[in-house]
Amino acid sequence: MTSDQYAVAVPFYDLWHEDGHVPEIREKLPALVKGSVLEIGAGTGLITEVIADATDGEIFALEPSLGMRSVLLSRLAGRRELLERVTVLPYGALDVELDEPVDMIVMIAVLYSIEDRASLWATLARQLVPGGRLVFNFREREAPTPGDDAEMASYRVGRHTYELWGRTLEVEGERISARFRYVIRHGGEVISEDVVDSVTHRPSLATLVAELTEAGFTREDAPEGLLVWGLAK
Repeated sequence: MTSDQYAVAVPFYDLWHEDGHVPEIREKLPALVKGSVLEIGAGTGLITEVIADATDGEIFALEPSLGMRSVLLSRLAGRRELLERVTVLPYGALDVELDEPVDMIVMIAVLYSIEDRASLWATLARQLVPGGRLVFNFREREAPTPGDDAEMASYRVGRHTYELWGRTLEVEGERISARFRYVIRHGGEVISEDVVDSVTHRPSLATLVAELTEAGFTREDAPEGLLVWGLAK
């Protein structure tokens, strides 16, 4: 599968995430990583590198977007020692079936994009050894309010400015519809602009606890901003 729905975001991806959750994940995740790892939604490989530096085990980096995978593979090509133990999988989170289970699953900045969480937890449980761990980032926040277009970030790259704009369109329960604009300017003039509508799903912590407990996971201690769940042995 080679979904490229995130293609227009690729030039902005590392700029945005290095200015967001990535530094915190870089600090907190390594102490939790052990053994073989399945990474769900590897993107351009920012977290893949963090995982690879924290374990000598085999890594499966799952990423459905061709654009994102292209950057990920280029990143791996710059670190030749990783080519022997990082396998890049062109699948979505609900489609993965590994040849054998792994010790750990890492899922960073992915949870909100998946609606069918019951299938997600069941799929991930099949990929883990008994006692294996699932780690993902999560912060409970108030639902956003629909409103006007607002600038979320702006980055200067040479003579160009990369701008990310967003607005919430509709909120219905945990379902949030939003519109994002990816704009590149040269001397103030727009030379590239793409618009993407997206839907995310933001469950409460109580909902996640109930779902994961039902799926056979037990919550473990974790650094702030991360959740760690162990699969029953």
